[in-house]
Amino acid sequence: MPAKLGDFRESVLLRSLLRKDVALSGPAWLPLALVLGALSAVAYADRLVVSISLVYLYILPLAVGAIFLRKRVSYSLIVVCVLFHDYYSPRNINPGLRIFHNLSAMLCFALVVYVIQRHMEQREGLAKTVRQQRDDLLKDLELAAQVQRLFLPADKPAIAGLEIAGMMHPAQGVGGDYYDYFPIDARTTQIVIADVSGKGVPAALLMSATAAAMRLEANRQRNMLEQVGRLNTEIGAVSDPERYVTLLVAEIDTHKHIIHYVNCGHNPALLFRAKTGAVSLMNSSCLPIGLSPEEICELSSADLAGGDILVFYTDGVTEAENGLGEEFGMERLTALVRQGSWPSAEDIMTKIYNAAADFCGDNFDDDLTILVVKCNFDASPVASS
Repeated sequence: MPAKLGDFRESVLLRSLLRKDVALSGPAWLPLALVLGALSAVAYADRLVVSISLVYLYILPLAVGAIFLRKRVSYSLIVVCVLFHDYYSPRNINPGLRIFHNLSAMLCFALVVYVIQRHMEQREGLAKTVRQQRDDLLKDLELAAQVQRLFLPADKPAIAGLEIAGMMHPAQGVGGDYYDYFPIDARTTQIVIADVSGKGVPAALLMSATAAAMRLEANRQRNMLEQVGRLNTEIGAVSDPERYVTLLVAEIDTHKHIIHYVNCGHNPALLFRAKTGAVSLMNSSCLPIGLSPEEICELSSADLAGGDILVFYTDGVTEAENGLGEEFGMERLTALVRQGSWPSAEDIMTKIYNAAADFCGDNFDDDLTILVVKCNFDASPVASS
């Protein structure tokens, strides 16, 4: 303990000689070693050369000291340099001239130290301003992320016959992915997943507009093709031509055991058949939202059975790359889903995320969203048409 306490005191003493930004950025002994090394080298040269004055060389250790040392230490070093030069100067010089020479050198050194110190202070002030702006931006991004999370489902839905689990992992704090699920009536549930082109704040803003529009559409007439058409008009009005949204919206009827869906340029969802172990794709039938003033889509359908699994995702899953530049890809995702015998939708979602994270070393370049629906309506009879 006494030895550790002595080392701590020595470290504190050394850091008290350095500028604040220097003291926090590395070992304290290194800047001091540079200053003392430069001073020793110049003093040694001054001692060897007696025919001419080498006073101007002391600017080197003073400049190094002004960069690394605190203001009072830097100015104290001026006196040290003058004393060294006075000591090694020839003794046969007139005393008055010697005093004038030393005072002139001291004023010159003080000017050099002052200019460098002012520059360092301005640099520190600029760095402090940049850090403050960065911290404010991070706070704003965190606030934006909190607001964005409000658009996502907060709790697991209590929907008879369906088990749903979803997650969204933004690549940059805020992202352009969106998913949602909400009951339309006692027998029908709507599933939505969307991916805004790009990532970061611009994508997050358009994602928020998409989420708000989808929520408003949920209270209007239930026709998915008309819903997509209105959404295309609304998104096109608030985004530029370079921004678009891929969207897959589906409605699951738990009485008729059927799913109707419209895929607007989104990644094909996977439908795992529990009885056969086969996996089919819910492919897109039209362009992404916001690309064209008119959106002409087709409504697709598929029958469902107890134990079937629906996997919705964004390209952050399939395009996750490992160190060799290989993508996780559809084959790996399909093989993972085809394993079957999943106890819950949560387990499937977690397994897919962990597999993609392990593949890319948990370094996702794009936003990632996974939404899994497991059909548990075996006990529910299929309603007649």
